[in-house]
Amino acid sequence: MAVEIEMRARFDKDTHDALVERLVRDGEDLGQDNKLIHFFVLPDQLLKVTDNQSAGTAKITLKDSKIGRGAAFGETEFPIAQADVAAAVQLFGALGFEDTRHEAFNFRRNFRFRGVEIAVKWSEAWGYHAEFERLLDDGASDTDRDEAAAEIIDVAAELGVTVMTEQELADFTAAFETKEAARKAAQSAEIR
Repeated sequence: MAVEIEMRARFDKDTHDALVERLVRDGEDLGQDNKLIHFFVLPDQLLKVTDNQSAGTAKITLKDSKIGRGAAFGETEFPIAQADVAAAVQLFGALGFEDTRHEAFNFRRNFRFRGVEIAVKWSEAWGYHAEFERLLDDGASDTDRDEAAAEIIDVAAELGVTVMTEQELADFTAAFETKEAARKAAQSAEIR
């Protein structure tokens, strides 16, 4: 299992456009990476089935924590055939996770800048945003994790972006989950 140090930032379209322009000019453009993601938000974990439509690939990922509970995530992932995405989503639903499922399409473009992977994105839930991450070996020390987090914060600042605090992330995701639960309840009531 790898350890992912991940931080996020939300911003407006002008900031998005300026960030992309700067990364195209000064970073390494890793290309378009549009994805349809099925999230299963579990009490202490995040399970994802990702259909990477730009690359024609798919994967299942389990993160050992949720957004808003620290920047370090243990992560286990493995590839699946893109044709098996629907079956994987159905399987997790049948295992009792259907009520925890959210679906999101992400328009995204990936970059590398000063050793940090940056996904500049837009989704309906998050609007314009970016993920900044460093991937560390499972045996990374707390010092390694702290240094990677500091590097991310420095890179984001150099690019004119402020990463969200853990409290901001927790508040944002809690509001999203509450809104989604209300939407699902309303849909269920309409079906009856």
